[in-house]
Amino acid sequence: MCGIVGAVAERNITAVLVEGLKRLEYRGYDSAGVALLNGQGQLERRRRVGKVSELQAALNDEPLAGRLGIAHTRWATHGAPSERNAHPHFSGQELAVVHNGIIENHEQLRAQLKDLGYVFSSDTDTEVIVHLLEHTLKTQPDLTAALKEAVKQLHGAYGLAVISAQQPDRLLAARSGSPLVIGLGLGENFLASDQLALRQVTDRFMYLEEGDIAEIRRDGVQIWDVDGKPVQRESVQYHEGAEAADKGEFRHFMLKEIFEQPKVVQRTLEGRLGSNQVLVQAFGPQAAELFAKVRNVQIVACGTSYHAGMVARYWLEELAGIPCQIEVASEFRYRKVVVQPDTLFISISQSGETADTLAALRNAKALSPEQGGYLASLAICNVGISSLVRESDLCLLTQAGPEIGVASTKAFTTQLVALMLLTLSLGQVRGALDKQLEAELVDELRRLPTRLDEALAMDAVVEKISELFAEKHHALFLGRGAQYPVAMEGALKLKEISYIHAEAYPAGELKHGPLALVDSDMPVVTVAPNNELLEKLKSNLQEVRARGGELIVFADQQAGMSNGEGTHVVNMPHIHDLLAPILYTLPLQLLSYYVAVLKGTDVDQPRNLAKSVTVE
Repeated sequence: MCGIVGAVAERNITAVLVEGLKRLEYRGYDSAGVALLNGQGQLERRRRVGKVSELQAALNDEPLAGRLGIAHTRWATHGAPSERNAHPHFSGQELAVVHNGIIENHEQLRAQLKDLGYVFSSDTDTEVIVHLLEHTLKTQPDLTAALKEAVKQLHGAYGLAVISAQQPDRLLAARSGSPLVIGLGLGENFLASDQLALRQVTDRFMYLEEGDIAEIRRDGVQIWDVDGKPVQRESVQYHEGAEAADKGEFRHFMLKEIFEQPKVVQRTLEGRLGSNQVLVQAFGPQAAELFAKVRNVQIVACGTSYHAGMVARYWLEELAGIPCQIEVASEFRYRKVVVQPDTLFISISQSGETADTLAALRNAKALSPEQGGYLASLAICNVGISSLVRESDLCLLTQAGPEIGVASTKAFTTQLVALMLLTLSLGQVRGALDKQLEAELVDELRRLPTRLDEALAMDAVVEKISELFAEKHHALFLGRGAQYPVAMEGALKLKEISYIHAEAYPAGELKHGPLALVDSDMPVVTVAPNNELLEKLKSNLQEVRARGGELIVFADQQAGMSNGEGTHVVNMPHIHDLLAPILYTLPLQLLSYYVAVLKGTDVDQPRNLAKSVTVE
């Protein structure tokens, strides 16, 4: 799974397909391929392991030309990176498919198709799709009708592009759990997994919705919804403000990126959730086998990514039953570590080039088995072509997109989502996770973007509360359980961009020192989801009020907390307790942003800081 590009036109579209793939290289991939219908009415393809430049070189040596074609960059999920596993996949010489996503029932379908006489030439789940479609064409000769019938047998997530030598007038698409967008031209139309791939040929786009099937011809597009009914999808004109490098309607990149979080979280989830469970293959073709061996986890990261790792420790131990250690990379790399048996080494980084994190990974990989080496390494990262990704055994790419503001926002929440996907995968493979709870959390993850939208709708409320900090110089953030790292992240954001001194404590530690600082000049910010620690947290807050401290409480709407003298309560949407750290991060980001605006600081480029720390 990774990047899809397709086109049907009156001109040769080889260059369009290759350029589209180049524009998707930021996602990370291990191989690339293209298939076109040539002038003799035959399907031809070129596939290469490695970068798109390798594919381009192959096309220079053996040119392909055609007016109908599909192309793909692959990130291995089933089968190791190799030319035989690269897309597009063929059935015979007359049908080609490219695919993003994971087919959960591919083994069952593969066995059925082998019994019917189909010979498989790859290890991928994608090849099942193309043979299944070819078989369906025997009873449903129309390609569109056959695709509608074939996808009914696919369980999992997919974004598909299909072409046939027998029906050369159309490019077909199907979406279920993996995004696809149609690019609209004049006498030509296009398809991609991301509009970025098509910006060189069009500025008009039509986004497919869940369950849609589309028939794309040179002179028009027809779409059927999940129920098989013809539908019209809105055509959207691209505007310059939509670029990640443009603030658009927002005053700062940071605010824009805060409001992008529902969309990017949705993107991080797409193609990775089955009906009731996480699709473990999203972590790579050997992930399930490797995860079954994991008995311990070591996480290393810096800054905001470190806070994400701290949250993950609570999840991993509670849901997967795996002991977890988390350490700042700059400390980890310079001390002698004792590695527990069968430990998975996890690095987290937005850029994948953070010097200390990268050095920690390299040190970990250098340990020999005699020195107690690690079982394997896994990177949680936003940049697919980064050093961290290239040098790790496994990877899960967050889909945050470019993050311009120095203070990380959407990168953090997508890291948390990725870490929850990892936790559920480990728990699933090891048999430690209750299936009912797993299904419940998968369902809650699907609803998460909506919950994030609800939290962002409180923007004006948070902006008003930020006025309490206008003349302050210090702030204290409190949280309990998995909300303690969220409090740490809230304090980091406030100090990064408003230059107010802020620190975070576990709320239960108040009497062990921080309470001495509390007075009317130190606002105390607290996150209070409705969980088993709520009553203890309320007691901690009473201690603050008794000393004249001003409280700002972000509380679950069912927590029974209300405004009072010196107490300002923001009622948060109700969410499953295990996902609350993701939700409660958003109002803390907004709070730091509006305080910084009041203080008149440089929000996007705070003094003395860099976006990617690539030196010690």
